Amino acid sequence: SLSVHNVYFEDKGLVPYKECWDYQLEQFHEMVERKKWNKLNPEFPKPTESRLIFCSHPHVYTLGKSGKEENLLLTQSELKIHGAEFYHINRGGDITYHGPGQIVGYPIFDLDFFFHDIHKFIDKLEDAIIATLAEYGIEAGRGPKGFTGVWIDWENPEKARKICAFGMHTSRWVTMHGFALNVNTDLEYYKHIIPCGIDDKAVTS
Repeated sequence: SLSVHNVYFEDKGLVPYKECWDYQLEQFHEMVERKKWNKLNPEFPKPTESRLIFCSHPHVYTLGKSGKEENLLLTQSELKIHGAEFYHINRGGDITYHGPGQIVGYPIFDLDFFFHDIHKFIDKLEDAIIATLAEYGIEAGRGPKGFTGVWIDWENPEKARKICAFGMHTSRWVTMHGFALNVNTDLEYYKHIIPCGIDDKAVTS
């Protein structure tokens, strides 16, 4: 039986979105295939290894599977002028921005070794972000009711500003995609989208 589970951390630095997406997919599919094998061949199990990938990306907008393209307020030619790319991807959530000065985290985890509850998993990630921000003297919390992510002034709906966005994908209890924490991000790029499809809430860094 498989009792030990390793979690590896990788810091990839500044990397193009497509390159990191391809790497995520490769790791994700390999883990899913191992789990399929283990179900059929329990006497010869292949261990899975979870990964937490940190990186940042050149300017890019990504749209989740349930998102609306009209939440991107730029045409293809305007995207080029701003030096940004655009990808429609398979995570949950709507549109978001990634760029320099932002820490993006991609947990590719086998939840068989943790718990079968994606909402609890996201809650734990949010807790980790909130605790990390507290280390830097920044008070943050979960979003106003009905909103995911980590927010500043979260208790005041008028002033609440999102500092960390989340969007995940799971299959066979394997996760991919993750979170984007604004550290020193150029917030001007958020003016070209309706972030996460929410038109009455601000973002911050």
